[in-house]
Amino acid sequence: MKFFNSKSKPKLAETKIGLALGGGGARGFSHIPILQTLDDLGVKPAHISGTSMGAIIGAIYAAGKTPQDIRDIVDSMVIYKGEGLKDILQKRGLRKWFELIDPNFFKKGGVIKGDKILEFLREIIGVETFEELQIPLTIVATDFHTGEEVVFESGPLMPAVRASMSLPGLFEPVRHEGRMLIDGGVVNPVPHDLLLDMEFVIAVDVSDLPQATGQVPGVTDALMGAVEIMGRQIGSTRRASNPPDIFLRPEFGGIEMTDFHKAEKIFADAEPICERLREEFSEKFGIETREC
Repeated sequence: MKFFNSKSKPKLAETKIGLALGGGGARGFSHIPILQTLDDLGVKPAHISGTSMGAIIGAIYAAGKTPQDIRDIVDSMVIYKGEGLKDILQKRGLRKWFELIDPNFFKKGGVIKGDKILEFLREIIGVETFEELQIPLTIVATDFHTGEEVVFESGPLMPAVRASMSLPGLFEPVRHEGRMLIDGGVVNPVPHDLLLDMEFVIAVDVSDLPQATGQVPGVTDALMGAVEIMGRQIGSTRRASNPPDIFLRPEFGGIEMTDFHKAEKIFADAEPICERLREEFSEKFGIETREC
């Protein structure tokens, strides 16, 4: 852990900092060490925007959970290298994976309904509306029939989270106020350009391109891969026209959207960009850091 020189803190404290968290399934776990790094630097975002997994992590954090709280939830649901049988048996969250899957065998749109995941997230987040959040939050979804970006900033929170995470082919789309909504990453994978009220914006992209395996992808993998490819292009275009002050993208190397069991590697892959974030703040805000 590192600490900053308190003499430079007033300058930082006077700056409204926005944080955009992108979508990427399991790779979105890397948002957690980013939040922890900001906490270590004494930085509290004044506004958060998120798409898909970024919307989920953003909502949990904006509701008042600390990065360590979120990490504890993940730790309780995965097995790390070197853990003994006793440690594993004490992880009650492991059974959650079986409880969260509600197959969608008899309907079109996706192989998972998503209702059980939504209930799980409702328990964790603990609030029902945007207005109850401790930090302003903007969530992005996509109108399936018009291709329009749908922005949520007020009213019921959970329908917005559910819509934003509706990855085509995986989760059933959401009907909301006469619209059919799917994953926000289709139109805005890292919604940093929605933080117009902020003076300084950090954008975290956790996307990755499909890995070359030599095998023909299945239907779901092909759909998710296509979304990621389009997301990279859309993200590049949006950054070119409205660049964030800091842009971060981990190098994952083989982590798929559904690799939630690889949390340990995802956290490790995030370490270099966390260090870069510290360096960027040191340069831009004059924060002097030292090793703890």
